[in-house]
Amino acid sequence: MRALRVTELGKPYEVLELARTEVPEPGADQVAVRVTASPVNFPDVLMCQGKYQVKPDPPFTPGVELCGEVVATGSEVTGLANGDRVIGAGAVPDGGFAEYALMEAGRTFHAPEALADAEAASLFIGYQTGWFGLHRRAGLRSGETLLVHAASGGVGSAAIQLGRAAGATVIGVAGGREKAEVARELGAHVVVDRHTEDFVRVVKETTGGKGADVVYDPVGGDTYSRSTKCVAFEGRILVIGFASGDIPTPALNHALIKNYSIVGLHWGLYNERDPRAVREAHEDLARMATAGEIDPLVSERVGLEELPAAAQRVADGHTVGRVVYTST
Repeated sequence: MRALRVTELGKPYEVLELARTEVPEPGADQVAVRVTASPVNFPDVLMCQGKYQVKPDPPFTPGVELCGEVVATGSEVTGLANGDRVIGAGAVPDGGFAEYALMEAGRTFHAPEALADAEAASLFIGYQTGWFGLHRRAGLRSGETLLVHAASGGVGSAAIQLGRAAGATVIGVAGGREKAEVARELGAHVVVDRHTEDFVRVVKETTGGKGADVVYDPVGGDTYSRSTKCVAFEGRILVIGFASGDIPTPALNHALIKNYSIVGLHWGLYNERDPRAVREAHEDLARMATAGEIDPLVSERVGLEELPAAAQRVADGHTVGRVVYTST
């Protein structure tokens, strides 16, 4: 089979090499799948660079999220069979950037029939992160105001749709006119182009000075610091990640004075500590997809040959929604 392999660490465009390799055999609690779609996630970029918390030894194939057709099952696998169309986590070092991949059975779910392969593949990490962040960690309620940073990206676009589905007023922040328009099309009630507007001022104007009840922040750095200036009394700032590369140091005296919470989310821990909750989240997300309440934004579909350049565009912040490798 063909696969993109990382033999040395570095920028995705430089280190993702197309190679011929054997179709992987599933372990006892794994399934092997024919990959139909695999989005580029920021963890894939970090993994290529050796900067992710999971550091597989080269050579390895990234692709932490995928949709595929089961072609073989391990001896201990139940509930999945050959021919099933599934989504879930790619089992790196045999991830989704290949014609065939491995998946851990416990992190594999039947794909919603309402979604095509590229969209179904994009339902797992970004939407699970949004679901746990907004509902489980921040307790977002109908009628509240949700501020979403990096609103046109894969994680931010999911948060916009999930916030709307929860009955919140969504303010999306994006960088540039094109990305701002994407956030608007996704359903954000108010859109801020951070290149030309001050999101702190817009949030205060939109809420009559009250501030945002929930801040969804996958950026960190100055974005986090400035969000503390427009978070509401008893608001919750969700720390999702640090795409800016700058991990802020919170001023805890400020959180005390303004009565807001700083809430961390490491979604991957739920796969280890509470896998039943992950399955419940998938069932709810599949229901919302069937009802048309959410629909992952896929901006590009690329082949294996085009994937290294596409992954670099994701790394450089030049994409919107999901960029997805598709096999057809």
